[in-house]
Amino acid sequence: MSPYLNPPTPGASPPKRGRLTLTRALLAVTALVGTVLAVPQSAEAASQTYTVDLGTTTGKVLRGSNGALYGQSDDGVPGDNLLAPLKLTTGSQKPPNGAQHPNGDILDVAPSFFRNGGGTMYTNIQDMYSAWPYQNLGLSDYLTKVDTAVDTIEATSYADKVVFVPFNEPDGNWYTGLTSSNSTTYATARDSFLSDWKTVYQRIRSDFPGAKIGGPNTAVWNQRLFGDFLTFARDNDVLPDVFTWHELDPSSLANYRDHYTTYRSLESARGISPITINIDEYGNRRDMSVPGQLAQWAAMFEDTKVYAQQPYWDIAGNMDGNTVQANIPNGSWWFWRWYAGMTGQTVRTTPPQADVKDTLQGMASLDTGRRQAQVIVGGSASDTDVVIDNIPGATFGSKVEVTVQALDWSGYEGASAPPRTISRTAYTPSNGSITVPLTGLNAMSAYRITVTPNGGGTATAPSVPWSASYEAENAAITNGTVVTQATGDNYGTAQRYATSGTKDVGYLTASDSKVVFGVSVPSAGTYNLRVFYGNMNGSPSQQVLRVDGADPKFVTYPSTLNWQYRSTVTVPVTLGAGSHTVSLAVTDPTLGTSKGQVTLDKIDLTAAQSTPETVYEATFADISGNPAFSYDSIGETGTGRLIMTNGDKATFDVYAPADGYYTVKTDYSSAGHGTTLALNGNSVATYGSSGGKATTSSTRLYLAAGVNRIAVGPDSGTMLSLRDLKAAGAGDTTGVTKYEAESATLAGQAKAQSDSWASGGKNVGYVGGGSANTLTFANVSASAAGRYTVVVHYAHNDRSGSGNYNTNVMSRTAQLSVNGGTATTMTFRNTYSWNDYWALPTTVSLGAGTNTLKFSNSSAWAPDLDYIEVAPVSG
Repeated sequence: MSPYLNPPTPGASPPKRGRLTLTRALLAVTALVGTVLAVPQSAEAASQTYTVDLGTTTGKVLRGSNGALYGQSDDGVPGDNLLAPLKLTTGSQKPPNGAQHPNGDILDVAPSFFRNGGGTMYTNIQDMYSAWPYQNLGLSDYLTKVDTAVDTIEATSYADKVVFVPFNEPDGNWYTGLTSSNSTTYATARDSFLSDWKTVYQRIRSDFPGAKIGGPNTAVWNQRLFGDFLTFARDNDVLPDVFTWHELDPSSLANYRDHYTTYRSLESARGISPITINIDEYGNRRDMSVPGQLAQWAAMFEDTKVYAQQPYWDIAGNMDGNTVQANIPNGSWWFWRWYAGMTGQTVRTTPPQADVKDTLQGMASLDTGRRQAQVIVGGSASDTDVVIDNIPGATFGSKVEVTVQALDWSGYEGASAPPRTISRTAYTPSNGSITVPLTGLNAMSAYRITVTPNGGGTATAPSVPWSASYEAENAAITNGTVVTQATGDNYGTAQRYATSGTKDVGYLTASDSKVVFGVSVPSAGTYNLRVFYGNMNGSPSQQVLRVDGADPKFVTYPSTLNWQYRSTVTVPVTLGAGSHTVSLAVTDPTLGTSKGQVTLDKIDLTAAQSTPETVYEATFADISGNPAFSYDSIGETGTGRLIMTNGDKATFDVYAPADGYYTVKTDYSSAGHGTTLALNGNSVATYGSSGGKATTSSTRLYLAAGVNRIAVGPDSGTMLSLRDLKAAGAGDTTGVTKYEAESATLAGQAKAQSDSWASGGKNVGYVGGGSANTLTFANVSASAAGRYTVVVHYAHNDRSGSGNYNTNVMSRTAQLSVNGGTATTMTFRNTYSWNDYWALPTTVSLGAGTNTLKFSNSSAWAPDLDYIEVAPVSG
């Protein structure tokens, strides 16, 4: 939640300030293409080697480092489709009615945490206080707050899954002498803290005998204190159930393992059995959202089998920089999805450099039941040979299929498609070993290697669109300033925000300010131009885009949390083969002056696909039941198939780049009866038996932008062989009906408001705040009775001040009732300004003909509503 002793607010920008940077070239398309190998080798000697030993297991996969402090702000923020796939082991939220932040109450978010498979929830009881550092009103005052928090949680159904943390960063709150080099000052603070620890510990146990307690929860590693604490806690029977401390410095990437080893020795020397560890805050701002950085942290914690939580540096509700809006993933979300997919046992790995920050690190697993090995690495731009030794022939056979995927940084708030598959290669191990060459790496990216048996057949080579990146700081800049952002040099620089190439370009405020990129493409065609930017103007901003000095058009940039909190916008451009200029400018002779300003980080150019399609392998889906894994014919993706019977289910996390219709294809064979396809828990299609023959069935489904959970399972009496699921398209809106809010029925104080950024130039505000203030769409038409997706377009920017570094954005809610039925609550995440419109989907049942949809909120204001879209789930 909080840094130690008020760290500086990184990269703070005053109003009207802009910044910009660019990134390195993206991974070359051919960088990871392997060849069939008879002996371990690589085409060229790599500059470093990462070794995986599948013959030495190191324990069950824990997945302990995916937790987040204030990662949730409300039930629905983030949404279930983003939470469930991560298999969260821990989370940390404020106690009931805590005053430290306006949202993130454990009572509000725990239900969604646990219903989506969450493991243990922590709560810092001192977050009952409103100030930071916490105001010290005396221990008796605090004990009353302890009673309230503990008693309230004890009454819940999940009390046995909560860890109470009595003191948060005691070395920075109330007991600051704990880090003093003066022995007298230290001893005084220590004795006070230990006495209070005992008092509060015993009070919690008195209130709730079965309570789990975590501590001491210091802001920094403190060997002297930890030794004294363990001795005191042992002798006074107040040992914590979970031992907690923070690792909040880039040096932790080098020092953490030594801290862990030293801590275990402190336990051992005192005859204390190993206590569960939770590093309940780790990492810096520059690490959040960056797959290559998170790989380094996760590798350390998985290796030592501890739990760990990402820190609350900025806002609640985005899993500390891993989610975009309520349902959209960024690049680091997919990193944690990879991590959640690791099963079986971890195995020994040897990085090129141990305990050196910002170097290639990783983790690997072996699941002999699934006959899968996975390797996840990141953190370095150096060419690397990944040597995988002791591949068990009894599990994998004489030939293996190796799939390599790349996962790039998309910014804190840039939506990310699933990781790119960049090679599929058959290897014949030599003495149980293969070498997989990785070249053209990006330090901000992460990479996954999966090894499965190749029991026959040839996988389809992946189609990888051409792509390249261009850093803004390397472009031609007129009236702009290059600014250095986050590095790992020290704590202060690591607390700035991640930026490609560590620099960006800002202060683009003059009428002639512009950035001109020189680019080159291999062939004529349409390319997706993706701009990484920041916008803290308080409304959408613009720049003028020209290609080769022609065809000017405005690019619109939605608001971001601050000038450095990167998001992305994508614009299609048509380019001929060869060199071009791409300019982003403030003014244009034809269009005039753009609105607002932005900072620029980099641009990506990627060849557009005429018929985009994403393939999701069945053998790496979430499974329930007990399906068998078969690789006797590896099929298109090289990863085999699931053999399923009644009770088995495979769930795919299907990404949609935009709201709209997609063709969802299922590749399978079946015998017996039918197979059911379900979208977000609701059945949407049933496929009959294929008579044992391979077939593909297709269904047109409306998918919401972001992650959609699609489950495939055989009906009773069916044997299903499932290879994969595919989603094709870009979000077709044929069959979608739009209804403007200002054209609906307004009651009470609800009124139409002018806004040039709204659809039709108007929205409707002042809905809610009383039962009479409603907005009713009374003419929603449905061609047939059934399930329909309703997408609500809205804006709001409620905030409750800000602490030293947290921005306390708040959510709003509205109740939606259909045809007078029981209302359901929708939670709308903050959009950063009153002029930025986001979309929130929900699913309802409509009757044939005309339906009525009513928005209300009797106790609080709903967001400003722009329009809704209504579409049959099955198109």
